[in-house]
Amino acid sequence: MTTVEKIKEIEAEMARTQKNKATSQHLGMLKAKLAKLRRELLTPSSSGGGPGAGFDVAKTGVGRIGFVGFPSVGKSTLMSKLTGTHSEVAAYEFTTLTTVPGVVQYNGAKLQILDLPGIIEGAKDGKGRGRQVIAVARTCSLIFLVLDVMKPLGDKRIIEKELEGFGIRLNQKPPNIYFKKKEKGGISMTNTVPLTHLDLDEVKAVLSEYRIHNADISFKCDATVDELIDVIEGNRVYIPCIYVLNKIDQISIEELDLVCKIPHAVPICAHHEWNFDELLSKAWEYLDLARIYTKPKGQLPDYSSPVVLRRDTATIEGFCNTIHKAILRELKYALVWGSSAKHNPQKVGKEHALADEDVVQIIKKV
Repeated sequence: MTTVEKIKEIEAEMARTQKNKATSQHLGMLKAKLAKLRRELLTPSSSGGGPGAGFDVAKTGVGRIGFVGFPSVGKSTLMSKLTGTHSEVAAYEFTTLTTVPGVVQYNGAKLQILDLPGIIEGAKDGKGRGRQVIAVARTCSLIFLVLDVMKPLGDKRIIEKELEGFGIRLNQKPPNIYFKKKEKGGISMTNTVPLTHLDLDEVKAVLSEYRIHNADISFKCDATVDELIDVIEGNRVYIPCIYVLNKIDQISIEELDLVCKIPHAVPICAHHEWNFDELLSKAWEYLDLARIYTKPKGQLPDYSSPVVLRRDTATIEGFCNTIHKAILRELKYALVWGSSAKHNPQKVGKEHALADEDVVQIIKKV
């Protein structure tokens, strides 16, 4: 019996099982079994044919945006219009067969854009090179889920299911659960908030499926069984996502008002280049980047080429390492102008957190 058949069998059993307090342990065990089988699909055995055509692309720029969607929704047209990179466009499906990279300049930052081949239903089980496509999507800092505005919600649900089957969680934060295996002492469970979806027996049932009988587990959020399994598996990626609703030139204003209510969505028309400015500004917001300007001593700040950092690394230390590793060793202190400074200029050390559009001057040791 193949892994895909085992998965289908478990999914059928879950669909047959009624959800109530009596069956919650059984459902938890089935979900854990399902997660283990999905992991087998993610890491197939090394035996088999040689390597396929190159799919992954070297990372450049400060952020990586991947286009995911069904065939013929306008991903390649959007890519060509945004970056000027030629990506094959035709009136038939599966025109794009490998990853096509491009770069777009925005707010002084280089953002790498990947036009991925269209995926189909069942991609997570290996249909239509879906595995390779979703594996590249896992490495992105932001995903553009390109949808046809004529049928957005049905397609959105199918693609989300495919990505979730591959351990990608869209627009979610990692659950606040502490989990650590130990040698002995059984399962010790604590929670700082009331748990409405789980109890100790369900947690033990899921852990026993993974053959874990000794562990410390602490819930700092009201977690579900799925979130607990995500933490135990430890191979999930949490990626922000924008739903790009393409081909809005084919619908009326009333319909457009309706689809605009979908959360995290931006309506565009790739062919006519409508609403690209909102798409790029939202991408910048979701990538959570900060621009830091440099100021040489005795000169005006250089506003033409900022140093672009992710917000979680936007400190003086991260700023120095981005320019050159040797600068940090010679750093005496830094002068900062901008919203992160209490007064202008403020003398700071390497731990100081920087805000967007701050100006920094590095003072070296003599």
